[in-house]
Amino acid sequence: MMFNEIIKQLREECQLPLRTLAAALHIDTSTYFRIENGMQGAKREQITVIAKLLQINESELVTLWLADKFIATIGTETELAPKAFEIALQKAKKNKNNKNI
Repeated sequence: MMFNEIIKQLREECQLPLRTLAAALHIDTSTYFRIENGMQGAKREQITVIAKLLQINESELVTLWLADKFIATIGTETELAPKAFEIALQKAKKNKNNKNI
């Protein structure tokens, strides 16, 4: 299950109206609807709020959000994707290490 699917399922299970999450995120209901239905991406800072309201582990939700981003970027380049991911991961680790210096 991907990011938008899990937040929709959890919101429905919690019986929270769309407008409740939209208000907590300081966005209009139609924007939240687009996020929940996969027509628009959520911002990273919004995930913390969504995770708290839907009572889901934030790391799990961020992982699904990142997976969606990878899929959107990779498209049908499935043969080259693992190597591209490896390069990106190495670069991200190097950038993180340079920040900590």
